[in-house]
Amino acid sequence: MSSQDERARQQLIDLAAEFYDQFASGEVPEMTLPTRTKSNIEYDEDSGVWVYGDRTSTRSANSVQGARKLLKATYTIDFLARQLEEGRSSTLRELYYLSESWDADEAAFSSQDESNQLVEDLEIVSEVTREDFHMRPEESGATLMGPLELREQTRRGEREIHCQEDVGEGGYQIPNNPDTIDFLDHDIDFILCVETGGMRDRLVENGFDTEHNALIVHLKGQPARATRRITKRLHDELDLPVVVFTDGDPWSYRIYGSVAYGSIKSAHLSEYLATPEARFIGIQPEDIVEYDLPTDPLADSDVNALESELDDPRFMTDYWEEQIELQLDIGKKAEQQALASRGLDFVTDEYLPTRLAEMGVL
Repeated sequence: MSSQDERARQQLIDLAAEFYDQFASGEVPEMTLPTRTKSNIEYDEDSGVWVYGDRTSTRSANSVQGARKLLKATYTIDFLARQLEEGRSSTLRELYYLSESWDADEAAFSSQDESNQLVEDLEIVSEVTREDFHMRPEESGATLMGPLELREQTRRGEREIHCQEDVGEGGYQIPNNPDTIDFLDHDIDFILCVETGGMRDRLVENGFDTEHNALIVHLKGQPARATRRITKRLHDELDLPVVVFTDGDPWSYRIYGSVAYGSIKSAHLSEYLATPEARFIGIQPEDIVEYDLPTDPLADSDVNALESELDDPRFMTDYWEEQIELQLDIGKKAEQQALASRGLDFVTDEYLPTRLAEMGVL
C-alpha cells in the first residue's frame, strides 16, 4: 500500500474510532458537517474561491434517521478501508449496489444520491478526497487536445503521451485521478475549456489547437471533478491562462462558475478544484446582439435561473450584472453552434481570435 493510500485508510479508521469513543464515553455518536446550501457559501479572500461558511448540521444517533445515517457511514468506512488495503477501486454506482449485500439491512442505501452524498460527507470530515479513497464516478469521457506531453501512471505501468501526436481525433481522455499525471513538456499558450462536443470537434477539425498553441479541454457539459482538477493543475503548475467557452444561457454560466469558483456540492474542495483566474469568453449576451445570432426564447426556468444568478456570489460583478440584465432584456439565449450561421470557420477565424485579443490572451 502506498503512503498516500495508508494515510487515507488511517483517516477513515480514525473517524470510525471517534464514533466508538463517543459511544464508550456515554455520548450519543454524531458527525457535524457544513450546511450545503447557497446561503452558506462565502467568498474566501485568500484563496479566491467560494467555500462553506460557519453554518453546520449534525448527523446524530439520537434519532432513528440519524442512527441509520451513522450506521451507513460506519459500513462505508469499513468497505473503503478494506478497498484501500487490498489496492482495489470501485465506482460510486458499485458502492450503491454493494450496500445491498451488507449484513445489516438498515445499512443499505435507498438511492445512489444517498450513497454519493455520504461519500462527500466522508470527504469533508476525513479531509481526504474520494479519489484517494479509490472511488470513481462513471466515466465522464472528457478529453484534452493540444501540445502537451505527459506521463500517466496506469495499471500497466507508466505511459508517456503527447496529446496531439499520440492520440486520435478524440483526444486524450482525462483519468479519474489527474494527480497520477506528470506534465513533461508543452508548447501551450492558453487553455480553452469548451462546453459542447460539437464545438470541441469544430475547433479540432479547423486546427485551432495547432494554429494557436491551445490546449482544448472538453468539459462535456457540467465538468466532472477530474476535468476541473486537471485544469487547475495546468493553470497553477504551468502558469497558463484559462478561458471558458460555453453556450449563452444561465445553465452554461454555471458551468463557467464551477470551473472558476467551485460549486455548492463540492465547496469543501474548491481550493483543490477551482481556478479563480479562469475567464469567461462567451457566448455572451452582447454577442447575441452584436452578431445577430440565431436564438431561442428564454423559458420561464431560464428567467428564474438568471434572476437567481444575480444573487449568486459567483456572479456578483459588474460584468455579470450587465450581461445578465441584457439577456433578461432581450429575452433570448444562443448555443455555441449558432456561430456557424456566419460560416463553419467563423468561430476559429473571427470570433475566438477577436475575443482572445480583447482579453489580452492572444
